[in-house]
Amino acid sequence: MNRIIRIIILTGAGAPLLAATMAGVHPGAVDDARMIAAASEPANWLVNGGTFNGDHYSKLDQINVNTVKDLKPAWSFDFDTVRGQQSEPLVVDGVMYVSTSWSKVYALDAATGRQIWFFDPMVPGDTGVKVCCDTVNRGVAVYKGKVYVGTLDGRLIAISARTGTQLWSTQTVDPKSALTITGAPRVIHDKVIIGNAGADFGVRGYVSAYDAATGKLVWRFYTVPGDPAKGPDHAASDEIMEKLVRPTWSGDYAKYGGGGTAWHAISYDPELNQLYIGTGNGSPWNPKYRTAGKGDNLFLCSVIALDPDTGKYIWHYQENPQEAWDYNSSQPMILGNLTIDGKIRKVLMHAPKNGFFYVLDRTNGKVISAKPYVPVTWASGIDTVTGRPIETPNSRYTDGPFHLRPNSSGAHNWHAMAYSPKTGLVYLNAFENSAEVRDDPNFKTYTRGPFNTGLLSKLKGGPTHLLAWNPVTQTEAWRVPADRAGVLATAGGLVFQGQGAVTGRFTAFRADNGREVWNYKMPNGVQAAPIAYSVRGVQYVAIATGNGASPAAGDADERERQPGRMVAFRLNGTAKLPAEPGAPPPPNPTADPFTGKQIAQGGTNYGRYCSRCHGPAAVSSNVIPDLRRSAFLADRESWRAVVIDGALEGNGMVGWKQHLNEAEAEEIRGYVSAQAVALKKRGSGAATSKPPESASPEQ
Repeated sequence: MNRIIRIIILTGAGAPLLAATMAGVHPGAVDDARMIAAASEPANWLVNGGTFNGDHYSKLDQINVNTVKDLKPAWSFDFDTVRGQQSEPLVVDGVMYVSTSWSKVYALDAATGRQIWFFDPMVPGDTGVKVCCDTVNRGVAVYKGKVYVGTLDGRLIAISARTGTQLWSTQTVDPKSALTITGAPRVIHDKVIIGNAGADFGVRGYVSAYDAATGKLVWRFYTVPGDPAKGPDHAASDEIMEKLVRPTWSGDYAKYGGGGTAWHAISYDPELNQLYIGTGNGSPWNPKYRTAGKGDNLFLCSVIALDPDTGKYIWHYQENPQEAWDYNSSQPMILGNLTIDGKIRKVLMHAPKNGFFYVLDRTNGKVISAKPYVPVTWASGIDTVTGRPIETPNSRYTDGPFHLRPNSSGAHNWHAMAYSPKTGLVYLNAFENSAEVRDDPNFKTYTRGPFNTGLLSKLKGGPTHLLAWNPVTQTEAWRVPADRAGVLATAGGLVFQGQGAVTGRFTAFRADNGREVWNYKMPNGVQAAPIAYSVRGVQYVAIATGNGASPAAGDADERERQPGRMVAFRLNGTAKLPAEPGAPPPPNPTADPFTGKQIAQGGTNYGRYCSRCHGPAAVSSNVIPDLRRSAFLADRESWRAVVIDGALEGNGMVGWKQHLNEAEAEEIRGYVSAQAVALKKRGSGAATSKPPESASPEQ
């Protein structure tokens, strides 16, 4: 008897699926017709975004501006991992399917939170070193009795919706590459669509379609050109690659990978039968090295429309030609029909990292309008005739440092935004930030694997808002202070969003004016998107909790590590959430002496190799262990065993001997110890010291 079956029997939680089957409903009974009509059955949340429009809007209104005061926890469920939780769950006929970090999947009773089954793809721990921003997973797809999940190590797996057992698995990436999967798959016309992540580490991006029944590859579309010496890819992208894409690249781009990964945003218009893909940043970031500073570098930072049946190119719009700042276009897209200048237009709404809100004609990719939704310095505007940005002098830092707004964290990232047809507003988190960026004078040869971007950034944060934006007039309706987290809009006149990096709140605002009308204190921070559904006439609002290990998460409220959770609320709920976590261990600096030069060099290498997981200036996000408090920090040999030899590889901390020698590892220990001393002097939870020059992507 395998592990999955044992869990079903031991929990005794198979009853919901058994009852559904006896009633004539098969678990995971979702087909194309049902997904297309998803808006007509708001009791379920059948696809990522709620509908193919991706508007994160629920027609349910039992929970509304008048009743939300009575909203309380209905149930909570602890995951088996402390890593970040970014998944948007799906609910199909009373069963919730949710993925967690490390690409694990749970089926839960959506009314009670009882576990039905659990699937662990057993992702090797050393895969964690390939990711920029934690071992997260953003969701699953459900189709014709199967649950599909992309795994961090690049597999696409079909799971039985009834039992949780694996039905098939296929490897979608070269395991030797730095390509990973963090995004949710989509299913269209019996094809599972999946992209990949890793554009910061010297990879070539693509999106693939697999037969939903067998896992066989149907088509693949590459987003950037490969090595011309190797000839065509024999892929759906071959024709457009030679005709349009390759001429926009120069230099040794094939050696560097190029980037352009489709790591998150995928949308579909069934009426036009167009699949929309958002692509990522360049690899390396600095085009001076990536492409000899020449050409637009298609399809970086682009929205691409493809035929979902063949993968053939239809149109594209490039938001950042010759991308130079780790901007990308993999942020969520919303499809809708807006009345603009008296005409109903089929539009695609997009708020990418670069700070502009775009309204595109999704029939052809032409720009209808584009305006900044945060302060922007890299461009003064978008020329709606050519579609090209009007870049400001020295924005490409070719003549010295440039004050960039927004920085590489982006004005808006993967976090879900919502659109309410009642208010006509789009709701999203907007992050005002900046950086001093300059060419990296030490960039000589490109090494795939660690951050090796070709530019240096001194990052500076700023305020984050929940922003209500009118996409027709391209103006702000209202804003309130908030954190970076996904949002949900409902017919009850509400907008829900989570807050907090370590502990947090779940908050409801009036959709018309932004006034806060309800909040609930949470033992975890929140970054994922809420969903709404109903079971037996009772409406629920549910959200995965647990912040991630991205450096942007910070540690404003240091606590001991705790598991991620799924939490559901209903009117007059009676469940109690777990207590808040306790205090973390104290700082543990070494007594061993280090020179200022050693500490400085250690800071440089820490920023390159360690910061993406353990945080800038060794400031943990409270998910990955805080190195300033590590028991290994005080002892040279223990530190070497972990950092060089990989003593904790099973936990995701691989050895770095392929990139660092023992002296360099020791310098990093000196740097972290200096940060621990500073923390000890300030007192735990105080403001952090200035971080080293580094970068903060999110994928």
